[in-house]
Amino acid sequence: MKFRKILTLIAASLLACSVQAQGRTDAPGDSTALEMAQAFRQTNKARLTQLLPQLRGHTLEPWGAYWELRARLDSASAQEVQEFLTRYSGTYQEDRLRNDWLLLLGQRRDWTAFADEHPRFRMNDDPQVRCYALLVQQLREGATPALVDEVRRLWQSQREADDGCTTAARNLAGNGSGPRLAPLDIWRKARHAAEHNRTRAALAAVEIVAPEVSAQAGEALANPARYLANRVVAISRTRKEMVTLALVRMAATDPEVAAATFSRKWEGHLSAEERNWVWGTIGRQAAQRLAPGALAYFAKVTRDTDLNDEMLAWKTRAALRAGAQPEWKAVIDAVNAMSPQAQQDPAWIYWRARGLLATGGETEKTEARRQLTALASPRGFYEQLALEELGQKITLPARPAPLTAEEREAARRNPGLTRALHAIAIGLRPDGVREWNYTTNLARPGGMGDRDLLAAAQLACEREVWDRCINTSERTRAEFDFEQRFPMPFRESVVRRSGEINLDPSYVYGLIRQESRFIMDARSHVGASGLMQVMPATARWTARRIGLNNFTPGQINDRETNIAIGTGYLRLVLDDFTGSMPLAAAAYNAGPSRSRAWRNGPVMEGAAWAENVPFHETRDYVKKVLANATAYAAILTGQPQSLKARLGTVGPRDPAAPEANRDIP
Repeated sequence: MKFRKILTLIAASLLACSVQAQGRTDAPGDSTALEMAQAFRQTNKARLTQLLPQLRGHTLEPWGAYWELRARLDSASAQEVQEFLTRYSGTYQEDRLRNDWLLLLGQRRDWTAFADEHPRFRMNDDPQVRCYALLVQQLREGATPALVDEVRRLWQSQREADDGCTTAARNLAGNGSGPRLAPLDIWRKARHAAEHNRTRAALAAVEIVAPEVSAQAGEALANPARYLANRVVAISRTRKEMVTLALVRMAATDPEVAAATFSRKWEGHLSAEERNWVWGTIGRQAAQRLAPGALAYFAKVTRDTDLNDEMLAWKTRAALRAGAQPEWKAVIDAVNAMSPQAQQDPAWIYWRARGLLATGGETEKTEARRQLTALASPRGFYEQLALEELGQKITLPARPAPLTAEEREAARRNPGLTRALHAIAIGLRPDGVREWNYTTNLARPGGMGDRDLLAAAQLACEREVWDRCINTSERTRAEFDFEQRFPMPFRESVVRRSGEINLDPSYVYGLIRQESRFIMDARSHVGASGLMQVMPATARWTARRIGLNNFTPGQINDRETNIAIGTGYLRLVLDDFTGSMPLAAAAYNAGPSRSRAWRNGPVMEGAAWAENVPFHETRDYVKKVLANATAYAAILTGQPQSLKARLGTVGPRDPAAPEANRDIP
């Protein structure tokens, strides 16, 4: 007990230093809140119950009460839950606990209590809760086509098998009366899970549609080559689907071997839909490996609508990478076959419009220009490219009307925003971020309006909580405060250091905005730290290369040191890729060796290359860093900017180019 008190005193001392650095004094109870957060992470129920009275009346009391009840929710009475929901009515913590309680009621199959509580659920962002709600609706009112469609969408989009959506899907399968999930819907769920090595989800789907072969399914997924080698020619529908599962799993490991196995023995024995799915899977896997023959695999598909949106996205990318000029017809066909939701993705609006401009008649070109005009904006990557395709540059838009004193005061007095900022200030960033996001996005249908969002974002900016400032400002629809979305903290340091090493400061700002959102103590799940998210080994290597003597790993979160090392590394990476911003951004995120491999292939425009980056995280990163940089350049220079100029073209390294920094980590 004495040791615990010592630890608490140390934590309180560190907290005081942290809060003092932010210009605040330690509010009474902050150390209790921190200790309760720690006890919650450790599932220390007794300590939570002991500490809760000490947090009464504190700003973060709702958090403490939530942690205490959530830790013992499985044994709490319904009356205790209702008392909590009443006491903290209107807060994030009320709705967060309601979410947890609804999940527990669903697992218990207490549909009466679930149906009574669910209408008061405001967030409505938990797919499993939504699946339980649809199940209750079906049990009470029967299935409708709209209900079946929603269950299908939710279930097929779940990465792992969960109780809610799996139970709802199981209840809609079979030969009951009314609208049902078709066997093909369930097999497609199993195939998709198999391709992504989500064995539990795949087996859960097989258990629904064909429980008698669930053991065989496990064999097919564990060792598809052996399973296929021991099979005779498939005859029944179930056996054909089992072969399809094995081929899909094989393709995820080696698409070339899967293609050879499929065409040699199995292609003639599967249905047209099964053949198209297998070729689509092989094509997707090949395209993600940037294999030159990926588009040829997709060409074996006789009906693109048999493919899912993920396959069609990779068919589009393979067509963009097909040569000096994209295969525009394949681009258009793939996008046309996507679901209506996928077709609204800015990437596919842009590339389809480009295809129509390149190959279409006057009617198609008019449609393309209309779509580009609707998309065009300085907001993001494809929005900026659409502007340039229409002959315009990226410029600073007019700022919205200044916030009124009343709008600012409403944000300052909002209890959810206040509680979130307090949690972030004392070191409970994940909790504070969740409450902030709830308050701005989910507390009421559709989230805050634009003026409220601008006021909330401005409050975060003033408190230097830059990630909430940016993310909140990005949510506005009609009102668009460019400089609020692209703040420039530490401007003197960033601009000075960039100038010293001949680095474009807008590129540096674009990268920092994406890496850390200007959070000084940001730390990634892989160990990168600080504003520019530098890995320890990279920091040591870079410090030696740039002559930063006596560097120690503990200095990495020092602002000036982090900027010096991050910009120094970025300069070295940029030199290694002869000034290519997209290649350097990809290298900064995924490592130079990967970026060097990804550049091999045809010479293509930078936007098409960026869209073909195999890793989703890095693909998104490159596009956002370059769009950010273009926006920052417009702010810093006050002049119209070109994203296309920053992207340039990307292709194999020129053998005549001098070697530069090839040992860079």
